[in-house]
Amino acid sequence: METESEVLVIGGGIAGLSAALCAARLGRRTHVLTGTSLGGHLLSIELIEGYPGFPEGVPGYDLCPIVQGQAADAGAEFSMAEATSMQNRDGKWHVQSPSGDYLADSVILATGTALKALEVPGETKLRGHGVSHCASCDAPLLRNKPVVVAGGGDSAAQEALVLAEHAVSVAMVFDTPELTAQQAFRSRVEKTPRISLFPDSTIEAILGEDAVTGVRLRAKAGERCVDLEADGVFVYIGLSPITSYLQGLLALSETGHIVTDGELQTNSVGIFAAGTVRSGSAGRAAAAAGEGMQAALAADAYLAKK
Repeated sequence: METESEVLVIGGGIAGLSAALCAARLGRRTHVLTGTSLGGHLLSIELIEGYPGFPEGVPGYDLCPIVQGQAADAGAEFSMAEATSMQNRDGKWHVQSPSGDYLADSVILATGTALKALEVPGETKLRGHGVSHCASCDAPLLRNKPVVVAGGGDSAAQEALVLAEHAVSVAMVFDTPELTAQQAFRSRVEKTPRISLFPDSTIEAILGEDAVTGVRLRAKAGERCVDLEADGVFVYIGLSPITSYLQGLLALSETGHIVTDGELQTNSVGIFAAGTVRSGSAGRAAAAAGEGMQAALAADAYLAKK
C-alpha cells in the first residue's frame, strides 16, 4: 500500500522541517520522510548562533522539535523512513523505502549531508570508543582529559569550544594554513587557552587498541610524524551530500550536490531541493530554513499550475 501526498519532503533537518511547515500551512497534503535522525546535524550542536529570533542562540536539539511541532500542528505527517529510490510514474513521483512506498505530486529533497571520515587506521575500529562526531554528547565523559578535533571549519570550531569547557586540552588539527571557520568562531577559538592549533597538518592514524590513546600527526612541511596523546578524537573535516538514492535521476554537481535553478527546481519537473544537499547552499541553519520555505512555495506554485 502506498502513502499518497501532494508534497513529499525527504529529509528531517531544518530545511525539510521548514519546507513541511510551509507546505502544510499552504493547505497541501504534506508527508515527511525524516530518516532515522530527525533534526540531522543540528541535533548535535550545543548552540546555534546567529539564528533569527534567538539572540542568545538556540540548541539544535531544541530548534528542530519546535519546527516539527509547528509543521505537525499545521497538518504535516511524519514517517521515520529513508528513501532508497525514486522514479516517475505517470506524472507522479514514486518513492521507495524499506518501510513502505510513497506517491507524491511533488517532492522536496532536503536530505542534507553526512560527515566525512578521515579514512585512517584506527578510525573505524575505535568509533564509539573515543572516536566521535558529537561533542555535546561525549564532552562530559572526557572531563580533564586531552582531546583532538580534526577540522578547521565552523563545525570543528563550535565543537572545540564545547569540548574546551570539559577537556584539559583541545588540539585542533587542520590541513589549511589558517582556520576556515567564520570570524566569530575563529576569534573565540584563538582566545580560548585550552585550545591549541595545528595548521597545515593531517592525522595519519588514530592510536589505541580498545580505546583512543592518541593520534599520529604529520605536518605538510615535513615527513616526520608526531604522536599526540588524546582520549577522544572528534572528526569534522567536511560533509558529503546524501544523494546516492537518486541513482542518476537528477543533475548533480562535481561534489555530488543537487543542481537547482533560482526557484530551487531541479532538472526533473516537480522535484525541488533545499538545504545543504543543494549545490550553492550557504551551509547555515537560517539559510537552510529559508530554502525549505522557498522550495515549498515553489512546489505549491507548480501544483497550482498542474
